[in-house]
Amino acid sequence: MHIAFALFADAANLSQEGKLNILGVFDALQVGSLPAVHPRATLVLRFKAGAADVGAHALRLQWQSPTGESLWATTGELSVAALPPGAAELDMPLIAMIDLPIDRAGEYQMRVAVDDTLLTSLALHVRAPEGAQAPRGGRPGASGKLVS
Repeated sequence: MHIAFALFADAANLSQEGKLNILGVFDALQVGSLPAVHPRATLVLRFKAGAADVGAHALRLQWQSPTGESLWATTGELSVAALPPGAAELDMPLIAMIDLPIDRAGEYQMRVAVDDTLLTSLALHVRAPEGAQAPRGGRPGASGKLVS
């Protein structure tokens, strides 16, 4: 199994025909102050799975600060169905609507692992106004909801 692409967007959905629609792709944010939470970002992943991947797999998403600190993590299950006759791979889109806690300016990482194997790490660059301070204890809340 591998990831064909991973990105952050303002919104995404699957049409009735199974088409993946993505709106407002971004890889950088400007925040007004710190700490902050970027509400309802949409993480879009497109997995590609082969016949050897059929079955259930453990999925883990982890949001890391520029210092490498894990700000939140969530787990779920990714189920791969049998491939249709003649197909070499199966496309599996995953849409996760998440709040992104931000405690300082810099490069954040969304780490995506399946069965404890890191498949990708997606960077998000955060800029803050000059003079914005890093937090002195505590951090903004976080939540995540997986939708597929």
